[in-house]
Amino acid sequence: MTNMREGSVLCLDPKGWHRMRYAEWGDPHNPRVLVCAHGLTRNGRDFDYLARAMSDAYRVVCPDVVGRGRSDWLKDPADYTYAVYNNDMATLIASLHAETLDWVGTSMGGIIGMILASLPGSPIRKLVMNDVGSVIPKASLDRIGQYVGREPSFDTFDELMAAMRSVSPFGELTDEQWRHLTVNVAKQDERGKWTFRYDPGIAQNFHATVTGDIDLRAFWNAVHGPALVIRGEQSDLLLDSTLREMSQRAHTQAYVVPNCGHAPMLMDDAQVGVIRRFLLG
Repeated sequence: MTNMREGSVLCLDPKGWHRMRYAEWGDPHNPRVLVCAHGLTRNGRDFDYLARAMSDAYRVVCPDVVGRGRSDWLKDPADYTYAVYNNDMATLIASLHAETLDWVGTSMGGIIGMILASLPGSPIRKLVMNDVGSVIPKASLDRIGQYVGREPSFDTFDELMAAMRSVSPFGELTDEQWRHLTVNVAKQDERGKWTFRYDPGIAQNFHATVTGDIDLRAFWNAVHGPALVIRGEQSDLLLDSTLREMSQRAHTQAYVVPNCGHAPMLMDDAQVGVIRRFLLG
């Protein structure tokens, strides 16, 4: 990780300004840019393995979406919306001076990428959607809703890691990889207890919008460039039927990760190799 750098951009939301932080890999002057955006309660350091593997070919930028990781929390939880996330990413892209870029998004990060790639004049050239699709089933959102926004605390880091492993069907990972995924979402509070590093306020809009399946086909059908859709074989968020429907779109590739639910963590050579061939092929 010797070539990782950290940066930030100042972004505007309805109640004021906030700072979005990011990790960056590769040559900072490389005009070929790859943005990697994480899932609902995760952070940009989830992509360390992928970013390191791609940093020979790209300037790789992995933001912590506002309210997560080391980015600021919003003053009003009602502002945790895709409109704010999209504007933040536009600010980030402008700061990178990238005429075009490629995008890897896991779950929420895939939705952000899909929306941005569907808009007229989008700079996104190739899009990788990791275990998220054009329809989000209510059942999967209900499952996620059982833990998002709760504020559990643990006496030790290992207890927090065990709790995360128990609810995260990320597939076949080593103990070291689990530790990496945990250490960047964990923090100690003033009592010395271990908690998760995200604003519980992100749950407010999440719970308010889960009234049925979420249909995002209008965005998906408007994506203008090539896309790779990755699915965890046992995923309840990207169903096999949805993947088959999405694959009907021109210039769409599909890849299924065996023995994995929501979501593949892109931390092994096979998964990275598929992404690399798609983006650089």
